[in-house]
Amino acid sequence: MRISLPLVLALLPTAVMAEVPQVVTDIPPVHALVAQVMGDLGAPQLLLDKGADAHGFALRPSQAAALQRAGLVVWVGPEMTPWLVRVLDGPGAGAARLGLLAATGTFRREFDADHDHDHGHDDHGHSHDGADPHAWLDPANGRHWLGLIAAELGRLDPGNAASYAANAAAAQERLVALDGQLAADLAPVQGRAFVTGHDAYGYFTGHYGLLSAGSVAYGDAAAPGAARLSALRAELAAGAVVCAFPEVGQDPKLLETVLEGSGVRLGAALDPEGRGIEPGPLAYEAILRQVAGGLRDCLGQ
Repeated sequence: MRISLPLVLALLPTAVMAEVPQVVTDIPPVHALVAQVMGDLGAPQLLLDKGADAHGFALRPSQAAALQRAGLVVWVGPEMTPWLVRVLDGPGAGAARLGLLAATGTFRREFDADHDHDHGHDDHGHSHDGADPHAWLDPANGRHWLGLIAAELGRLDPGNAASYAANAAAAQERLVALDGQLAADLAPVQGRAFVTGHDAYGYFTGHYGLLSAGSVAYGDAAAPGAARLSALRAELAAGAVVCAFPEVGQDPKLLETVLEGSGVRLGAALDPEGRGIEPGPLAYEAILRQVAGGLRDCLGQ
């Protein structure tokens, strides 16, 4: 009996018919990790444009439509981008989700909930207590997430599972090498205290044994209150702080005002979210290099 090709295809298991899913990501470092895992099989879409602020972002209609069409959304989680929750939970949203911060095996640290600031923001900013969402700045999390992304893509697209796994393994090897290089570069400045414009570096400083003396703004970049600024000025006046670092995309004037008369050096603007870095598979490593280089250059003087 002659069997037609359409009938054969219809009888094949669903897993074999799976295609490379359309993947949407939230922020540049996550996009970079997904792009490395997908390799030549596909290109994930990044929601945040270059220079966009993850703390206060409004989706365009075209981006909301892309989320509706997506087969997989890879994001840090609602702690970083709460504005994304309404779309993901809205009508018609059926994409699989991979929340990296909540994933088993991710190292998480907590923000200090005891603070004072001005509440001039709504749900556009992420939380400034509870879990610190800037977990990609610990490269051990980056290595772990590469494996999680490969496993989830392989589940959705089993025909390419081996390719995803191989791409993730190669990216993990590169990240191990970079981690060792950055650890060696930063070792000479481990005991030198610094402050930052934004409380986003706890994972990075913890991983590399660096000495952070605080920040002007909290983890959601909310405007600091008078008590916060007073405490920071006292810390600077004590004389132990060597450098202070503004952040790409934020006005450095407040930090410069706090530094007046302290003798603390103003370092280069740091870019923990990759707002000024060209998006793509190399962006994750570029973020780590940029932060490490900025810290080393000022603290090492």
